[in-house]
Amino acid sequence: MVNKRSSKIKTVYICSKCGYQSSKWLGKCPNCEAWNSFTEEITGPLEKKKKDQGSNKIKTLSGINIRDNQRLLSNIHEFDRLCGGGIIPGSVLLISGEPGIGKSTLLLQIANAYAAKGKVLYVSAEESEEQIKSRADRLKINSDNLFILSENNISIIDSSIVKLKPIAAIIDSIQTVHDPDLDNSSGNASQIRMCTDILSQRAKSEKVPVFIVGHITKDGSIAGPKILEHMVDVVLYMEGDRNLDFRILKSNKNRFGSTFEIAVFEMGQHGLTPVNDPSSFFIDREKEQLPGSATVTIMEGTRPIMVEIQSLVAPSTMAYPRRIAEGIDYNKVVLISAILEKILGVKLNAQEIYLKVAGGLKINEPSIDLGIAGSILSSYKNKPVEKGTILIGEIGLTGEIRAVPYIQQRLKEIEKLGFKKAFIPEASMKKISHKFSSLEIRSMKFINEIENLFSNSGKAYKNEKQTIS
Repeated sequence: MVNKRSSKIKTVYICSKCGYQSSKWLGKCPNCEAWNSFTEEITGPLEKKKKDQGSNKIKTLSGINIRDNQRLLSNIHEFDRLCGGGIIPGSVLLISGEPGIGKSTLLLQIANAYAAKGKVLYVSAEESEEQIKSRADRLKINSDNLFILSENNISIIDSSIVKLKPIAAIIDSIQTVHDPDLDNSSGNASQIRMCTDILSQRAKSEKVPVFIVGHITKDGSIAGPKILEHMVDVVLYMEGDRNLDFRILKSNKNRFGSTFEIAVFEMGQHGLTPVNDPSSFFIDREKEQLPGSATVTIMEGTRPIMVEIQSLVAPSTMAYPRRIAEGIDYNKVVLISAILEKILGVKLNAQEIYLKVAGGLKINEPSIDLGIAGSILSSYKNKPVEKGTILIGEIGLTGEIRAVPYIQQRLKEIEKLGFKKAFIPEASMKKISHKFSSLEIRSMKFINEIENLFSNSGKAYKNEKQTIS
């Protein structure tokens, strides 16, 4: 006789990129057109754990009180600010990034900070206790309130959280945790979804924040089903060049704060250190101003950051001159080059253009358009932009300089950092109410006014080794 319960269990195939479901395996997803993205999942009436019926009482909106001291602070001010002023108890945070970028290092430092307030459980499904201890010794971390569990069975992890009752739990990583009730191996889409659901329910019932580390795929997206990002409350992504010292933690999703903030850290021998002045990492205010260099300001959440854009324009012997961009969208460079050639008559069709953001930062903001144009033109004319000058503005296809948001916040930061002159869109002038005593503000309406950027007009740059005319 066929068991009715088992007869309802069936196999489906789900695209790990977009979540599209199919009754059979497909080589190419018809929805997002990704290849080999389908994974097998078993669906059906899986046995569910009993929930505390008293934890889900209906309340009126006016009867819900929010305490100002409800958030859990780590006293790592960059991380707390990124999360909106601390972590809400019961929230689930997903932290992802490239291998070796510093995810485990940061979480171990956060665990040590929380351990000063109570018990913290650090679960490693990838490393042994000895490996974690070795990293902790390097970071000079040694706390009696920091508990280590090397385990990948979600049932044991779940019961350990209930038994220990920590103020925070860290799971490293979700792709290596498995549920023994499922036949699939660790990392499977159904395993990831089920384990995340169990952790999420435990976080809500115990009012304990849970940090989950997620792997990424070769294209930079978080490994596993897309629903994983919907199941958690906060999605943080760590990036940075491992050849450089800085690391950037970005908020891609935050139910309790802004998604436009970033946290900047410096990687050192003893871990990650918060950076109070990120602009100092990306610009050198003391160096001589050279042709091809222009300084712009970008907004990361509520924080203006100064960034240096460098260009190299050189004659090409190729039929199709190269355009190479690092840290900036390639199409933006091509578009601005076409505007300069069309409106200003600059002959860039026979020039190769190499452009990068100093410091390895990746930016994509319309306000950097004027800086890109100034950098390219500076290298082409071999004339430096006047020292202490900031360029702000979006360039339209017809050559107009369009307004950008947060102009007053940008200018206040520019003046505080000691810059002397700022070129901004004319349309943004009416949004300025603050008086700037040491900053000269000059407006631009069209791109043909860009000649005002260069000092010593008509003279080529010279140095001790060579003269370029």
